[in-house]
Amino acid sequence: MSVYQFTAKDIRGEEVSLSQFEGKVLLIINTASKCGFTPQYKELQELYETYKERGLVVLGFPSNQFGGQEPGSEEQIAEFCQINYGVSFPMFAKTEVKGDHAHPLFTYLCDQAPGILGTKQIKWNFTKFLVDKRGEVVSRYGANTKPIKLKEEIESLL
Repeated sequence: MSVYQFTAKDIRGEEVSLSQFEGKVLLIINTASKCGFTPQYKELQELYETYKERGLVVLGFPSNQFGGQEPGSEEQIAEFCQINYGVSFPMFAKTEVKGDHAHPLFTYLCDQAPGILGTKQIKWNFTKFLVDKRGEVVSRYGANTKPIKLKEEIESLL
């Protein structure tokens, strides 16, 4: 099994098969527009611009499950990300990333890369999962890890 077996709706409501990213290194993040970690969008965009030609794709999944910090519509989220951070990497529709109704992709990611003390749940916005070119989860990073700190590991996977 790999991340390529999943589909998700993009921010425009179109169903996207993650198989289209086969052979790429993926950085998958649950995001929010009104979070203390929201400025991480800037570094995520920088990573994407720096490494997209070499095969990195950043995938943003907005979620309103942590303190109601993603209250807007998909249109509002897309506009916010573009205007404030120039986000050009793929963004997806608002997604549940934990609990009984979690998207199967996030259940899979958490199973493959448990958090601290083996927890299978995402604890907050901007949890990051790094996926290799075979679609296998190689690392998980918490909200406190700045995206720029992932440069070395991303380069080793490209």
